[in-house]
Amino acid sequence: MVVTTAKWTIEDYHRMIAAGILDNRCVELLQGEIIEMSPEGEPHAYFSSEAGEYLTGLLGDRATIRPAKPITLANNSEPEPDIAIVQRLGREYLNHHPYPQNIFWLIEYSDSSLEKDLEMKTKIYAEAEIPEYWVVNLRKRQLIVFRDPQDGEYASKSTLTGGTIYPVAFLDIAVAVDLIVSS
Repeated sequence: MVVTTAKWTIEDYHRMIAAGILDNRCVELLQGEIIEMSPEGEPHAYFSSEAGEYLTGLLGDRATIRPAKPITLANNSEPEPDIAIVQRLGREYLNHHPYPQNIFWLIEYSDSSLEKDLEMKTKIYAEAEIPEYWVVNLRKRQLIVFRDPQDGEYASKSTLTGGTIYPVAFLDIAVAVDLIVSS
């Protein structure tokens, strides 16, 4: 017996949100499937908040830091990364969430969601050609950096525990890894 999962479009998902069907549910749309999001533990909430403030100070008016807000991708995905570093488009975001061309890079903080963030979301973001994706492994206090999306995968992956990293979109900005992984 073959089981086929009903897939949802972004438009379907938005209609469900507007109708209140998903009220009080922490979910995101990934490849046409509505997926429950893991609750944030204290370390997750703390580190992502601190990193968001740190990045806001570093980038100033060069980018907008969107914490835990949706982004819209063409592969029927509307994930809510912990931090999205996006173009400053102001009121344009009243009409749409950031699209891939508006995104500089994304950051996910992971503990119980580590497998999903390293496998499923890495593929989704690479397919959407998000230029850079960081996963913070809260268990090991590591920053896993994915870059150079090619053919639905990231060609470059590195793991950092300290030092400095220069985001692809802002090669003149030095980001202290310690302030991202263990503020």
